[in-house]
Formats: sequence, C-alpha cells, structure tokens
Amino acid sequence: MSVGVRVRPLRVDEREWVCAVMLERWGDETAVGHGLVWRPAELDAFVAQDDDGTRVGVLTYDAREDALEIVTIDAFRPREGIGTALMLAAIERAHDAAAQRVVVMTTNDNEPAIAFYEHLGFRVTEVREGAIEEARAIKPSIPPTGVGGTPITDEVLLELRP
Repeated sequence: MSVGVRVRPLRVDEREWVCAVMLERWGDETAVGHGLVWRPAELDAFVAQDDDGTRVGVLTYDAREDALEIVTIDAFRPREGIGTALMLAAIERAHDAAAQRVVVMTTNDNEPAIAFYEHLGFRVTEVREGAIEEARAIKPSIPPTGVGGTPITDEVLLELRP
C-alpha cells in the first residue's frame, strides 16, 4: 500500500464529486453490468486520500443479498497501492457484513484489471460472451475498443469468498 494513503467511507457532501469522477473517467454518470444499471454517485463508497487530504481514489459498491459487488474503482495515481487499499476496504466491509462473496466485473479487454483482481485472490467465475452488445443498448457511451485497442465484447465476472 502507498505510504500515507488513508481509506474512509464516502461523505454525503462528496456525491457530486463522485458524479464528476464518473463523467470524467467513465464518460457517463451510470455504470452497467450483467443487466443492471447503477448510478455510482448514489451508492456506498470508499474514498482514498493522501497525507495532505487530497482525494486520490474512489471505489463504489452495491451490497445486496449475499454479495458485495464492486461497481467502480478509480485510482488516480496508478501503481501506488491506492486501488489495493480501496479493494481491501471493500473486502473488509464484506467480511463485517457477513457477505459470502465479493464480486467485480470488468471487460475482456482489461487484462491489467483482471490480473489485479486475481492478485488479490479473486477468481474468474463467468465470462458472458457478447454481453457488451446488450450493455451498449442501455449505455451507448461504452466504447467499441478498450485497452490496447482490443474490441470490448464480453463481461468477465470475478469473485472472492472472504
């Protein structure tokens, strides 16, 4: 973990900031996955801050039934442990809530994210081939290509049993 990174729950007065992060980094105020639509600014979340109080990351999640699902994660400075700190906070929250699993979804192009989640102990549980076509019907702003120019076509679901 990055020295000096502190993770805390999102404050109510920061919801507009989450909305701005979504627009800037995701191109939309909504997130879509496996047929569900979320407004991350309305979800529970964790915020990562550095020593001077600057927000350096955010993770939003949806706790339901027996699972805590990571909806979005953004570390504003890569490879400094910010994403790991956020994920560990979410895993701890799942454990405290007696959730049986932590779920995260990404797309087939995002091999760095898949490797990151697997490093934290997540395992691929499902690949929904062609699911992004369905998602684009709901959220047309999903780009046709992603990391390295790879066509975005499939949803990859991973889970961890805390």
